[in-house]
Amino acid sequence: MKDIAIFGVGGFGREVLTLIQDINRQEPIWNIIGFFDDGHPQGEVVNGYMTLGGMSVLNQWPTQLDIVVAIGDPLTKKSILGRICNPNISYPSLIHPTVLIGDRNYVEIGQGCIICAENIITTNVKIGDFVLFNLACTTGHDTAIQNFSSFMPSVNISGEVSVGEGVYMGTGVKIINQVSIGDYATIGAGAVVTKSLPGHCTAVGVPAKVIK
Repeated sequence: MKDIAIFGVGGFGREVLTLIQDINRQEPIWNIIGFFDDGHPQGEVVNGYMTLGGMSVLNQWPTQLDIVVAIGDPLTKKSILGRICNPNISYPSLIHPTVLIGDRNYVEIGQGCIICAENIITTNVKIGDFVLFNLACTTGHDTAIQNFSSFMPSVNISGEVSVGEGVYMGTGVKIINQVSIGDYATIGAGAVVTKSLPGHCTAVGVPAKVIK
């Protein structure tokens, strides 16, 4: 078994813990050693696992260790990863056993991704590094998703969609086919995207409109 730890003790960090445990129930792959978090005291026990310290402890960890960064906000996640400089650290992608991938020969998934329970990914899909799919999202054919993007529960992405780097989609967002979303755009919960959106914007509503 490989040693693994979670960066982030918040609610999503605890959900990632259950994801790893579900993987281990199917096949014992991971030895969970605990959490890292700069905002929690070293030695604190969370859901049965120790908080091992913050970034300084992680960067001095002496042995090989897989880390999952359990952070939903793309900019925060990218900042944390930029501060990790320990050559012993690797970033596995975690895929819940219930995830349905239509054609694994034509689906690419980068490093450090988190794909939670009940996701569906069809075919000819390319997913970058450190992408998060929360519960029950669907991703259609010929979709490309860049690094650090995050999708909250029940996001539906139709076919031939291009999603830029660091995009954040709230719960229940729906993206129709053949649109593009620019880098670091934020799409509010429940929005329906019917037209392409620029980068660094905030869009809400049905249909989604840029408000910022």
